[in-house]
Amino acid sequence: MSHDLIDVLYTYKNAFASENEPLSSIEGNEVDITLNIDRLYPPVLRRLAYLASPRAREALEKHIQELIQLGVIRNVGHNEEVKVTIPVIIAWHNDKSRMVGAFRASNTYTVPDRYPIPRIPENLTQLSKAKIITHCGIYEYLRIPFGIKNAPFHDQRMMNIIFHTELSEGWLIIYLDDIIMHSDSWHLNLERLSRVLEKATGVNMKISLKKCNFGFEELKALGHIVSGLSLGIDKNKVEEVLLKPIPQNKNEMMSFVGFASYYRQHLKDFAILAK
Repeated sequence: MSHDLIDVLYTYKNAFASENEPLSSIEGNEVDITLNIDRLYPPVLRRLAYLASPRAREALEKHIQELIQLGVIRNVGHNEEVKVTIPVIIAWHNDKSRMVGAFRASNTYTVPDRYPIPRIPENLTQLSKAKIITHCGIYEYLRIPFGIKNAPFHDQRMMNIIFHTELSEGWLIIYLDDIIMHSDSWHLNLERLSRVLEKATGVNMKISLKKCNFGFEELKALGHIVSGLSLGIDKNKVEEVLLKPIPQNKNEMMSFVGFASYYRQHLKDFAILAK
């Protein structure tokens, strides 16, 4: 890693997440979740906590305390004024736990946000409020949680507003929480990186340094392999498709076609084949 890149990263070190501050709250970005309800809230929106095993309860209590300390949720007690409660579960992956909200019912009543999400292949071509309820009580989210219906649209709108100037200049691509920038020279790359990190620091955004790649001529991004010469498909994604069983019903077929459609620009006569 070059010294000039290290200098830029050190100058804007507050833009990156750390052990002491793994999360932040982006300033000036409040989110409203509107439910399509006439008068009375249907019972389905006030759910009881799910039963949990001792292991899951222990993990859940740990997650709740961590989220309180990080300012992500707060305890609202057993307030009868709460109209919507969302039960949560513990999901396990490789012996690691994750707290997940069951937002299906509330998402059904959520007024959809129509903010446009960018079309990834087109962009890459440039390079080539709810409550949760648990056995511990009722808590309120202070940050938008994973699983809320309109979360991606709010996220895309926020990022587009923050980086409006950079996006309009054509060298920055943003898809939800992925930021990709490109330039023709190392000096220009550092200059643009400084601008992005300065904007991130200004709104208290935290970036995961371990997920960053700086100064590459080719990289893997959003399911594609991108370089200054070409735009290709990530081979790992191709292998995933080859390992999948042949679709046996309409839903499985629609899922496969949807996945394939993501790479339609690489597939000759895709519209004909997909009929």
